[in-house]
Amino acid sequence: MEMTGLQIFKYLPAAKKEDHSNCKECGCPTCMAFALKLAKQNIEIEKCPYVKGELKELYSHSIKHPQKTIEIKGLRIGGENVLYRHEKTFINPTILAIVVDCNNSAYQKQLERINNFEIKGINQMYTVDLIILKNYSNQELGELKVNTITLEEYEKLEILNIKNSDFKTTKETLISTREKAILEKDDNYSSPVAVWMGTNDKFTTTAQASYYICKYANMLIFENFDEAMFSTLISLRQNIFTDPQKPLQVESKLYEFKDPKKDSIVFLTTNFALTFFAVANELENIDVPSYLIVIPADGMSVLTAWSAEKFTANIVSKTIDKLQIRENLTTRKIIIPGLLAHMTEELKEAVPDFEFIVGTHEASAIREFVKKLTATL
Repeated sequence: MEMTGLQIFKYLPAAKKEDHSNCKECGCPTCMAFALKLAKQNIEIEKCPYVKGELKELYSHSIKHPQKTIEIKGLRIGGENVLYRHEKTFINPTILAIVVDCNNSAYQKQLERINNFEIKGINQMYTVDLIILKNYSNQELGELKVNTITLEEYEKLEILNIKNSDFKTTKETLISTREKAILEKDDNYSSPVAVWMGTNDKFTTTAQASYYICKYANMLIFENFDEAMFSTLISLRQNIFTDPQKPLQVESKLYEFKDPKKDSIVFLTTNFALTFFAVANELENIDVPSYLIVIPADGMSVLTAWSAEKFTANIVSKTIDKLQIRENLTTRKIIIPGLLAHMTEELKEAVPDFEFIVGTHEASAIREFVKKLTATL
């Protein structure tokens, strides 16, 4: 683990009440200031001429990166430096790769399926990450948007490969390898780890692969391709490889559902991903065309954003201006979350040319709300 400022300070002259305490020769006002900077790697340890060899050895070991980063066709794997996501964050998402045997008569159809696969995530589209070509000898591949590498090229990479012959063995190998890399910083275990998933049925494969994404495969290699399985694993991976200190958020903009017209109904919510997808899912599944205004709220839910003053009448007014709602839509009615019913007067004062209608408390009630609303329009 990385040394803290206090741990470093204990080895410096000021902590030991030695000569040269707080001498400022390093450019810092005190030994403690130097220790804090050193802990953040904002200064070189050599700046202090009185650092003892013991501290140099401990410090160099503490800042040593425990796992190597390998690049494959622009994809980065490895580079992890914690055992648990909440300690800091996981860095490079687990690569999901497919082996395609070019000796198989149906390989072109398999490539086409893989190439056409994509699912929509938060602010981006996701595809299969990598195709590993087995028995490739300049066969026709067509135009592929997925990264490809030959098996021979892959085997030259500095990656630890594990055959998934037994779940218990694979699990224990992944955990012990990551622990030795992170806790002991053992160079013998510093390479990224790839698990070859084998040919189990798709349900067993999905269950095992889900575990391996969490603990601690840097890459999963499949011999069979299944769209449902990959959709599941990509969704899981997207949640695991996010910074736990940063709320998951979507882009603040005007979203459209069911090909709306300029006078279609308009909803409004925050850019917290869970809130957005809860509302968006309901709007996608009703037959009424609609818009959804998403305001920038630092990825906070509705009530949290309001209590933190990230959902205010002024912010709503600025968002309406920025998204050019007046210019692009003829409707002058906006449905706000039911939890913010108390804001209607404040909103009316800030945006007098719009009527703010109090909506539902829960996204699941939107269908019935819209049915009653459209009946009165």
